[in-house]
Amino acid sequence: MQIESLKVFCDLSETESFTKAAQINNVTQSAVSQQISSLERQFKSLLIERSKKKFRLTREGQVLYEYSKQIIQTYDALHSRLQEIKDIISGTIRVATIYSIGLHDLPPYIKKFLKTFPTVNVHVEYRRSNQVYDDVMGNVVDLGLVAYPQRDSKLEIVPLRKDRLVLVCHPEHALAAKKSVKLDEIAGHKFISFASDIPTRKAIDRILRDELIEVQHVMEFDNIETVKRAVEIDAGIAILPHGTILQEVSKSTLAALEIEGGEFYRPLAAIYKKNRVLSPAMKQFLAVLKEDNKSR
Repeated sequence: MQIESLKVFCDLSETESFTKAAQINNVTQSAVSQQISSLERQFKSLLIERSKKKFRLTREGQVLYEYSKQIIQTYDALHSRLQEIKDIISGTIRVATIYSIGLHDLPPYIKKFLKTFPTVNVHVEYRRSNQVYDDVMGNVVDLGLVAYPQRDSKLEIVPLRKDRLVLVCHPEHALAAKKSVKLDEIAGHKFISFASDIPTRKAIDRILRDELIEVQHVMEFDNIETVKRAVEIDAGIAILPHGTILQEVSKSTLAALEIEGGEFYRPLAAIYKKNRVLSPAMKQFLAVLKEDNKSR
């Protein structure tokens, strides 16, 4: 029996998916099945109740999972400590990020990190917010990058920085001549929104609701790039994080206005699964991400 087999079993137990367990461990689904069968022969016990309708561990499987988790955490801690003693920063960091952070915030930090630690491989996946949480909880990735982080007893949250929210409109829009705008001035305007399940949409809805402002939602999109394209054709106005529209403002395809009457920010954070042992590479990566932790 090898520790890799115990890790595969734990990943399968947590994801309840042979496909995801195979993906996490870079093996085939057949290899996952073979390793589970090998463990069952080793312990002379049925570990998983085979059913097409529902994945469920047997009592023996649950006991094996609990002890295997402890073994893997101890092994990871040992491996991490030995790397620290030898001052080794290497390996692969798997990151899942929402599109806006991945496209606009992350690149300079990755560039700086890889310049300092060239032997580390950073693998980035672009996902919707709910999928980032699923990937972190399912061990598909090591770290997640999200906006408006959701508190969860199974997650560690590392605050990064806050991105200022601004009103965005077409350069020839009636509001574009202003440098700033009060929220009540946007009442009744055509508004380009994020999809209703996206955290930034929920936060903006809260802001408008608290100020008793009603806008005319004319379009909804699941990513920030499409929202910007809709504003560029003057289909409506939008409220967006300042850091995501710098390029368009510099090219004068969008106009950005400060919002008066309060401090409106989008908090960004890194998340990882509680009790996960952070490798030296992951610790250094988080340290780089936390640099320049100031509102923009």
